[in-house]
Amino acid sequence: MNQEETAPSFFLSWRNGYNRTLFKGDLLAGLTVGIVLIPQGMAYALLAGAPPVYGLYASLIPLVMYALLGSTKQLAVGIVAIDSLIVAASVAMLAPAGSQDYLGYALLLALMVGCIQLAMGLLRFGFVVNLLSRPVITGFTAGAALIIGMSQLQHLMGVPLGRNMNVFLLLSEAFSRLAELHAITLAMGIGGIVLLLAITKWAPRIPAPLVVVVASALVVFFTRLDLQGVAIVGEIPAGLPRPSFPVWSYEAVQELFPTAVTLSLIQFMGVVSLGKMFASKHGYRVQPNRELVALGAMNITGSAFQSLPVSVSYSRSAVNDRAGAQTPFSNAIAALLILCTLLFLTPLFYYLPIPIFASIIMVSAFGLVNVTEVRFLLKTKAIDGIIALLTFFATLTLGIEQGILTGIGLSVIAIMYRIGRPNIAILGHLPHSRSFRSINNHEQAHQFEGVTIIRIDASFSFANADRLQDAILDHAMSSGARAVILDASSVNDLDTTGLATLIEVNRIAREKNVLFYISSLRQKSLDMLASCGAMDDIGRDHFLLDTHRALLEVLTRWDRQQEYLDRLS
Repeated sequence: MNQEETAPSFFLSWRNGYNRTLFKGDLLAGLTVGIVLIPQGMAYALLAGAPPVYGLYASLIPLVMYALLGSTKQLAVGIVAIDSLIVAASVAMLAPAGSQDYLGYALLLALMVGCIQLAMGLLRFGFVVNLLSRPVITGFTAGAALIIGMSQLQHLMGVPLGRNMNVFLLLSEAFSRLAELHAITLAMGIGGIVLLLAITKWAPRIPAPLVVVVASALVVFFTRLDLQGVAIVGEIPAGLPRPSFPVWSYEAVQELFPTAVTLSLIQFMGVVSLGKMFASKHGYRVQPNRELVALGAMNITGSAFQSLPVSVSYSRSAVNDRAGAQTPFSNAIAALLILCTLLFLTPLFYYLPIPIFASIIMVSAFGLVNVTEVRFLLKTKAIDGIIALLTFFATLTLGIEQGILTGIGLSVIAIMYRIGRPNIAILGHLPHSRSFRSINNHEQAHQFEGVTIIRIDASFSFANADRLQDAILDHAMSSGARAVILDASSVNDLDTTGLATLIEVNRIAREKNVLFYISSLRQKSLDMLASCGAMDDIGRDHFLLDTHRALLEVLTRWDRQQEYLDRLS
């Protein structure tokens, strides 16, 4: 186990060397993030189909848990837009939004997500995040962001729309009901968007969501726009959430399990990817398995205090970093501000207009669409860009879970295709060296008569064994070679199918009186060949440390070694 992950340092790892200077940075950052989190939390709770106060509940215990267990110093955790959208998409199929049953299912989902993450972390399954490749996350995030933004049209227009997760159907319904548009609601929502963008651009240090929320609440209070049809938050219950674990049933767990697994992976991917970005910037390391444990603890304990699923916030983490966060303790300070808000300030939220929450969500969501990243993927490796685009469209048209599963499936297919069609190079000797390079890329690469040297740039496995066998034999027979050297320097793994293929190639070579040598094979593969007797079958002297020794051995058999030695000098 890594020294940084031993039990004594797992809990409050940042406490060593903590001083007044670090505390000042955390204090300022925590207060700043807390101010932003109040309006965002309530807005994201509405997005999840829950009352606004549940966004504040989700900003208490989970933040404290991350301060205790987290390893990244700049991340700001809590309720986020994508998680809320996934909650709404899955739980809405089980109960009406906002109902007690709906809230119960949402809290159960948080508990299930936490249990999955905690188990993965304790079992050190952090590697499964590799299922969510960069193209998949890029495409999924962009698609989910558009769904999040478009889902707020009903609040922006003041017209109730269905909770359809298909953007095109949602837009169609919105256009069909333009005649019912509430002009004042729309004007307030658009005004909120413009003000948010203006403050973000011209005064980025000012907490734009808070300014917009306060300004809009004052407008509603003095003009009584709520009496003219503008929806407001209304009364928010004061006080802290009562602790109680969600009620569960086998049927509910069965229905929510696919969503819980999906959400667990998405949250973990967000924490690791964003954490690595800040860790690189500030010179420390992210511990993936530890982050899984922290995430799991956040969601498990949070569900006991009426918290919706929580993870890392991209926008608030950026705010946290700019404000000078030094340790995860800044999250605890933000939670303290939320606690004070729940105890003393909830009456101030009565006149908050719902269209302003729609503005906050839309601006935050559309900021997640990274066109530059898609262009980079298309330019750098076209197949990755195509996977991102297909994942994007699948998310828009098929839904959240189907979209990300489509992306994972496409990534697996792309990987299998690459493994199944590896690069196979015919090598030649470079003069005055012991180096061998592809004859297609190096004019000086010299082939010795009667000898074919083949390099395989892939693992030797069931996915490509037949193709590689055909390639070895075809190249050898077409060139009339009397000796074949397999350069295995790029073969980092060998399974039993690959093993059987090597034995078969050796058998066919013997039948045709062709010498077969293998060079540079990894030790673990050599051990496997020795343990099953295949090394003795092929011949122990046919396994050489490198291609130089293999070629010298072949030419020495034919009394032509001087031909090679002259090229070395």
